[in-house]
Amino acid sequence: MRTVTLSYPMPPETAAQWAQPQVVALGQFDGLHLGHASVIASAIALARKEGIPAAVLTFHPHPKDVMGKGDYDGYLTPPKDKQEILAGMGVDILYIMEFNEQLSRVSPEDFVSVMLLPLHIVTAVVGFDFRFGYKGEGDADRLRELGQGVMTVETTSPFLFEGQKVSSSGIRKSLQTGELALANAWFGRCYHLRGTVVHGEKRGRTIGFPTANIQLEDRYVVPAKGVYAVRVYYKAEVLYGVMNVGVKPTFHEGVIAPSFEVHLFDFAGDLYEQELKVELVSFIRPERKFDSIHALIAQIGDDAETAKRLLNYQS
Repeated sequence: MRTVTLSYPMPPETAAQWAQPQVVALGQFDGLHLGHASVIASAIALARKEGIPAAVLTFHPHPKDVMGKGDYDGYLTPPKDKQEILAGMGVDILYIMEFNEQLSRVSPEDFVSVMLLPLHIVTAVVGFDFRFGYKGEGDADRLRELGQGVMTVETTSPFLFEGQKVSSSGIRKSLQTGELALANAWFGRCYHLRGTVVHGEKRGRTIGFPTANIQLEDRYVVPAKGVYAVRVYYKAEVLYGVMNVGVKPTFHEGVIAPSFEVHLFDFAGDLYEQELKVELVSFIRPERKFDSIHALIAQIGDDAETAKRLLNYQS
């Protein structure tokens, strides 16, 4: 998959380099959940049928972040994760359009004439609620009209899971309230965080549960404070463990920013400065304050056994 960064207005040389008959799925696609996947899969299927490239056009940063509006609180799939997932889906080209104040004021007409038509898009595939242009004035019908018969538009229906419409906002809420199972079901995969192992307080090793303290590499949506059973990808290895997301109230007071600490089962290597991808498989319990270190140690042991059972882990 090729990744191409676009900016408004598109320079003629960029248009000349990437102009070709292609099918493009348009959208923010933060989360790449089952609903987004249905839009993208439709674009890929149509492109394969026509024998032309399948592309995705998305935006970064998130428009809510740039405009300072709404309840924006991070990414479900930052750019690196989005690229990895889309490549696995079979997308040929990923266009990442830089979203800024200037682009936010572009009319639907200019967006299509300056950014879409020069790419020679044969068909644009969008979700049922797709909006574009200044103040979201454009919709699928407007996009079809502005395509001038050169670019056709296909619209996908809402994706329902057990009768509910799958949405990024619903996933965010589920993650933040500890309903990980629902969030993962809507994703169609496990939610994950990615970051680098840094030096922490090194308290875990003194109580028999050494942990890798992870500094997130991007602004992820932070899940509910608590303990999770996790699957960890480290280079070519797949490891298993238990992760605590929180402020460690047994040891600290007044801390707001959460830490992300993973205890890996049967692992004794040096992970400092290494990148880990941590999949949240199951939510075990909320974070809480313990009356003593001994009570905490006992609970961590119970959490580890619970995680092993949930992960079907065998030592």
